Amino acid sequence: MSTPAAITGLGMVTPVGTKPAEVFDAVVAGHSGLARPAGALAGLPDGRGGALIEVVGACPPIDPLDVLPPKAGAAVDRFILFALLAAEAALADAGLVIGENADPERVAVLVATSNGGMATYEEQALLFHDRGRAAVSPYLLPGIMPNQPAARIAIRFGVRGYTSGIVSACAGGGQAIGEALRLIRAGEADVVLCGGTDAPLAAATIAGFSNAGALARGWSSPSEASRPFDSRRNGFVLAEGAGMLVIESTAHAQARKAKTHSLVLGWGATTDAHHPTMPRPDGAGAAACMRKALADAGLTPADIGYINAHGTSTKLGDAAEATAIRAVFGETTPPVSSTKGVTGHLLAASGAVEAGITALALSTGTLPPTHNLTTPDCPLTHITSPWSLGSPYALSNSFAFGGHNVSLVLGQAPTREART
Repeated sequence: MSTPAAITGLGMVTPVGTKPAEVFDAVVAGHSGLARPAGALAGLPDGRGGALIEVVGACPPIDPLDVLPPKAGAAVDRFILFALLAAEAALADAGLVIGENADPERVAVLVATSNGGMATYEEQALLFHDRGRAAVSPYLLPGIMPNQPAARIAIRFGVRGYTSGIVSACAGGGQAIGEALRLIRAGEADVVLCGGTDAPLAAATIAGFSNAGALARGWSSPSEASRPFDSRRNGFVLAEGAGMLVIESTAHAQARKAKTHSLVLGWGATTDAHHPTMPRPDGAGAAACMRKALADAGLTPADIGYINAHGTSTKLGDAAEATAIRAVFGETTPPVSSTKGVTGHLLAASGAVEAGITALALSTGTLPPTHNLTTPDCPLTHITSPWSLGSPYALSNSFAFGGHNVSLVLGQAPTREART
């Protein structure tokens, strides 16, 4: 087995909560965070007599001044604020103070985003259109650029090691965790703060997804709209949030007597080379990705006791992932669930939030179900009510527009301590 790394801290900002324990409890119990859009989003017309978006997964409002000082917080998009809040929570959960129990030059930051600061860009573009260049904030670019979550986290917490923004769409949060494992194995970092963040609830972004026919529509209750692997699914629910993890070399974690949620044992990444948005129907790229992750972890398909699926609730995506899972694991698969039935699709944040949920499933021994799965049309061993974990190993999948595929293999920590 290749060298593992320890997940010692979790931070989440999601439509179902901002504490890992409450997020996990929500996905286990099926407490939905999905709702009708409010405010300006509620009045967006689709040009056909309906609403541009019918259901969203929104996080609570955030005052930038509660996160950043006045000048630093000017024109800063929510995706940066989400990342800072999740990073702060993850460091606190890990009991890590950079400069005290971690060398600043041996700490890295990797943060993924799909869209960057689209809402703030739209707002400033309208100001430019209506009032001219003088109306545009001089702080606009550092408030919307994809590298800024990583940069702002480094500034806030004094990180002086490697930092980077990752842009691989909805696979980005998972890729950040995989790249963190690679940095630790290479001896280039002792600690990596990694994950993903997105705030895509912006008019033009919504219009693009809506015009592409990607969004769930026609549900009498918002909580019914996201239904991964269900025959009635008709699109995903666009959501916002962030997930950040503190990952350490096992030696560093042991030296400071850190508690561990779970271990990152291996990862795989492939590209479909098929289409800008659609997955390969045969799931070949995703299957290859899962096989690479298992090989990297030194495990076989028979070792895996749970798969946290990407499962976005789209017709093509769910079917392709199910085909890929069966290609790797056979017709009798490990227990599979997608927690997006409760959270919606957080884009680049999804992989990080779902890796955190998978870590908690391993530490608590409880597998979360797929919410709204009443009539499966994707043959898998579906979890429709909470199950008990039967193996100490799990797989977490993230797939994306452009054909990006990432799979992570996680394992129980030796002490299997439940963390909150």
